[in-house]
Amino acid sequence: MTLGIEEEALAAACSVAVKHGLPCGDAEVVYSGSNVLVHLLPSPVIARVMSGTVALHDDPKAWLSREVEVTDFLAPTGLAIPPSSMIAPGPFRSGGLWMTFASWVDVVGLMEPSDAEVLGVALRSLHDALAEFPGELGTMLDLQQDIERLRRQLPPTPPVKALGERLVALTDTVFDTSLPTQALHGDASLSNLLHTPMGLIWNDLEDVLRGPVHWDVAGYVIALEDRGADAAFVRRALDAYGWDHAEDLAPFTAAHELYGEIWRAYAGAG
Repeated sequence: MTLGIEEEALAAACSVAVKHGLPCGDAEVVYSGSNVLVHLLPSPVIARVMSGTVALHDDPKAWLSREVEVTDFLAPTGLAIPPSSMIAPGPFRSGGLWMTFASWVDVVGLMEPSDAEVLGVALRSLHDALAEFPGELGTMLDLQQDIERLRRQLPPTPPVKALGERLVALTDTVFDTSLPTQALHGDASLSNLLHTPMGLIWNDLEDVLRGPVHWDVAGYVIALEDRGADAAFVRRALDAYGWDHAEDLAPFTAAHELYGEIWRAYAGAG
């Protein structure tokens, strides 16, 4: 019988856990999307198993290794999901699937746009901490190549060709801009900002890279708007972050939207 991706991820995560002496007899899948999250009960450990996102990267191990390095760097700040003391973070590969491990964190509920100032400060605090990260990361040009790799997996129709032309057109304003760069989250959205008893904690740093902060801020604004935030709320969040000119985000917003189009086309074709 062929297993589905959730069953495969569960089996792969438990295989690695057992090899490292980590009890996982009651393990369960707690989320399944572009990645599969496995709570390795009774151990307070979460495994994040790459599923759909593996299509983006030519070297998943390198991408996950960067995530682990950044997560370890952020551990003393309390801003990101903490590493586990029970198992190394990885990355590990089992059953053809790549994964990382971290401490299980109780989540109070979905993060919703209720306090613009708190949300603006949350992203600014992360960026201030990441600005000090000294390690080597991928660049925006690497991201552009990953998006193009995804696009090339679509049928070569005129609309798909047009997506590629739009991607190339954004090279100078987004992917190869002269703006200052630093370490970024890469996928700064409300889905990756956890509301926990310990406060707000950033999750899923798989897409960490070096680039202009515009990339994260534009994605954050899109996430706020997708959750129903109006223009006044977004402006307050930007003010709390310390961002003056919303119009400067326009090309990065266009790049995010294009990335979303290509991803949805890929997911729909699968």
